Amino acid sequence: MIDLSHIDDLARRLSGLVPPGLRESREELQENFKAVLQSGLGKLDLVTREEFDVQRAVLLRTREKLEELERTVAALEAQLAAPGTTASPPTH
Repeated sequence: MIDLSHIDDLARRLSGLVPPGLRESREELQENFKAVLQSGLGKLDLVTREEFDVQRAVLLRTREKLEELERTVAALEAQLAAPGTTASPPTH
């Protein structure tokens, strides 16, 4: 969800840039700016901070599991390469 306070603030700033001769319609312009910003941002493929944080945590856990599997494979390969030993999976 998009934080509407940021959109309101940006619309306010944009309406503040309007030349002095058009200031009497400032509120109407501010509402128009706000509507255009909301429409434009609504079309973007954005995720919420919460969704981003969840996916980041999933990615970190996946990376940790991958590193653990890489270590396990390397240990098994070392056992297979060592002469006179039999391969048995390492314990965790």
